[in-house]
Amino acid sequence: MYQLLTDSGVDLPYQLLADNHVGFVSMHVDIDGQDYTDDLEHKFDLNHFYQQIDKGVMPSTAQINIGQFVEFFKPYVKKQIPILYLGFSSGLSGTFNNAKNAKKMLVQEYPDAQIFLVDSLAASCGEGLMVLDAIDKKKAGMDITELADWLETNRLRYRQWFTVDDLNYLYHGGRVSRASAAVGSLLHIKPVMDVDTMGYLRVVSKARSRRKSLKALADNTLETLANRDNPRIVIATSQADEAAQLVSDHIHESIPEAQVLIEHIGPTIASHTGLGCVAVFSLGNSERK
Repeated sequence: MYQLLTDSGVDLPYQLLADNHVGFVSMHVDIDGQDYTDDLEHKFDLNHFYQQIDKGVMPSTAQINIGQFVEFFKPYVKKQIPILYLGFSSGLSGTFNNAKNAKKMLVQEYPDAQIFLVDSLAASCGEGLMVLDAIDKKKAGMDITELADWLETNRLRYRQWFTVDDLNYLYHGGRVSRASAAVGSLLHIKPVMDVDTMGYLRVVSKARSRRKSLKALADNTLETLANRDNPRIVIATSQADEAAQLVSDHIHESIPEAQVLIEHIGPTIASHTGLGCVAVFSLGNSERK
């Protein structure tokens, strides 16, 4: 027996994780000086958060600290339950490094502790899709060592394509320059981005309209799918449901049998993308370069 763990960066429904016995540790977001806990909409009011962004509020986020991880891992360690934590990309946050430091502290106190840490090199439902696959493989009987190895071996095959409607949030979060944000907004340029091999965001192309950027998300996903017979694809959005549905429809035109889930982008990522972000996640036929 072992325990799957993750963090609220997965942007999956609270009940889905609860039903599959996956524990998670919460990230935090600051809105006008007030700290909020991202608990995957268990108590956190995501719609209110979106409304604040719509009013022009620029939230800030905080990484999960070492102490949080120690408290998160310790109950399992004390019961001698092996744990596998699949974490938020180290390229986007210092959170995963804090998990590693927490492990070092716990192993000093509990030398026999079995703590497996996997850097997803992903965010939002890219990390979430990896968790869904990990759930399936655990249920199929894969042991903890095999699963940790499989996730590390295959993590760069997870494709993550996204676009935003407002470049100012990416600028505020340090993801694009002020000049790029200003020029892009003036010319109505919509970037198509992905996540590189180190887990960092990068622009891969630029579209001159919102519709073209959404089509690019679907096209890029379809071109790189590992399984075209019955693929599992997750679309995440920050209050752009119609746009997300357009992407889903485009995917279903090519692959009617595709399992497409549409989820909400939580406060950790939405703080850096603003409203109108649409992202598509799938398992690719090769590693991203």
